Amino acid sequence: MSRILATHQMGALASNRRDGHPHLSTVAYSWDPTERTIRISTTEDRLKVRLLRRDPRAALYVTAPDYLSFAVAQGTVELSAVSSVPGDPAGRELLALQPPFADPTLEAEFLRNMAADRRLVIRLRVGRLYGTALDIPAPPA
Repeated sequence: MSRILATHQMGALASNRRDGHPHLSTVAYSWDPTERTIRISTTEDRLKVRLLRRDPRAALYVTAPDYLSFAVAQGTVELSAVSSVPGDPAGRELLALQPPFADPTLEAEFLRNMAADRRLVIRLRVGRLYGTALDIPAPPA
């Protein structure tokens, strides 16, 4: 299941509404198998942030393009501080989710944008990882 998380970047994050119904958000994520942590960049004003502040239980569903394999990562969320000053710890954590910038001015612009957008990192600490990984060979030609 870790391989599925590692080879994809998009998934559906499920959080819990007050009435018990799930709230699903399509998200881009980064998987750290050593820490068993999924990191997601978002803005402070999103519904998922309000829901996760109230109830930190969440799950990320990721499927393979052929839909024959999927992974579900369940766990508890930690929210980083909101980036408010370019280059602050939250901004640096957000920067680490990106491919490196070749130009330092682009990196500085990225950090300014993270603070201006009031971005933060959702850290899903994965306690349970399950799913199905089917490898069905193609029929002979």
